[in-house]
Amino acid sequence: MELYKQEFGQNFDLGFDLKNHPYLIDKSWHNDQCPSFYFKVGEQFYVLWVDYAEIEQREEDTARYVILEAINEGSNEKPEIYADNDEITFECEGYTDLKLYLQKALIR
Repeated sequence: MELYKQEFGQNFDLGFDLKNHPYLIDKSWHNDQCPSFYFKVGEQFYVLWVDYAEIEQREEDTARYVILEAINEGSNEKPEIYADNDEITFECEGYTDLKLYLQKALIR
């Protein structure tokens, strides 16, 4: 079972099939507000937060999909990826916009 489902429940809907994005590494933790995944573009890490589809279930007033720059506080063998700051790199409500952003980011 995927980590995000263990931490946020079997029925949590990402709005997309994680299998279509093998570069997204699940780093979800139950103490966070929503599932999160990290990925790397060149030498830069990023964290993708995926919040609830229903706005009333969200703890903060943010978009459903939010990407922040991140840093690796671990090693290459055992990465520990954390958002570097609260500056949003990208945010959107719909998966189509997220998919386009990820495609552009990954082909840089």
